[in-house]
Amino acid sequence: MAIHATAIIDASAEIHQTADIGPFCIVGKNVKIGEGSVLESSVRVYDNVTIGKFNIIKHCAAIGNVPQDLHFDPKIPSGVEIGDHNRLCEYFTVHRSKFEGSTTKIGNHCFLMENTHIAHDSVVEDHVIMVHCAATAGHVHISNYAFISGLTAIHQYSNVGTYAMIAGCSKIVKDVPPYSTVDGNPATVIGLNSIGLKRAGLPSDVRNKIKQVYKTLYHSGINITQALVELKKIENPILEEKTIIDFFANSERGVTDHR
Repeated sequence: MAIHATAIIDASAEIHQTADIGPFCIVGKNVKIGEGSVLESSVRVYDNVTIGKFNIIKHCAAIGNVPQDLHFDPKIPSGVEIGDHNRLCEYFTVHRSKFEGSTTKIGNHCFLMENTHIAHDSVVEDHVIMVHCAATAGHVHISNYAFISGLTAIHQYSNVGTYAMIAGCSKIVKDVPPYSTVDGNPATVIGLNSIGLKRAGLPSDVRNKIKQVYKTLYHSGINITQALVELKKIENPILEEKTIIDFFANSERGVTDHR
């Protein structure tokens, strides 16, 4: 374990012997930092934060500060959970939960670039990429392999589906459906995330089935409720078909419209 002489570490913190804490870092109470994780410099880790293995947290990131909510009581004990193999870049921020005993969560293998922000009670799953200055409000859920371009703002309680691609400067006010590309202010669906699906290795027959589901939802001349009735008649749906159907069926905010 390498802890720089200028770092300030609370006595209750549990830091793995292979972790590296750089100059001017501050680590608060009841913090856990796992094997091989690195805090580069001037990183602030607030109380009740768990950081897993082999994370790189770069200069001036702030992990686990209080939610930016006028009604939050800072005496409420809550925290942040971060998984393994994440890269959290300069000036990244994530806030702790509003609720006692609860956490804001970031999964594994995420790349959250400079000045990105994860607000309280949000969940970021695995392999998510967020580009410079993208931000979530509270209670946002971002699914596996989503790609969120720079300067995107995501409204509270919105969901972003797996393998969704959000173009730069987008305003997200509804749920972003899986495997889609959205763009605009407010955002609309402009097509499939075709490049992302090919890079992920999804075969052409699977991509075609995804496309057919979206044709039924957006281009069949019937409303979403009627389209879901038709789609639920599919015999032995593959995982991707079921993922889309369930996403639309369970949406509470409503799903982003097609352009």
